[in-house]
Amino acid sequence: MAVIDSFAVFTRRSRFSILRQISKMIAVRRQRHELAAAPDYLLEDIGVTKAQAQAEAKRPVWDVPANWIDRRDTF
Repeated sequence: MAVIDSFAVFTRRSRFSILRQISKMIAVRRQRHELAAAPDYLLEDIGVTKAQAQAEAKRPVWDVPANWIDRRDTF
């Protein structure tokens, strides 16, 4: 009985973890595309060139800076 209960909890946690990771990846993709589409004056305000914004948008969703990752999660 305890084995089945433990498996159910593990499966539930795994499912939520996978959904959380997918959600984060979608958010990263959206943010990068918005950055690439931003007008030059907004990019200038944040100190990013158009070429840098385009390069960031081309990066894969799992390639994020270490400070973006919650220590409990992994991409």
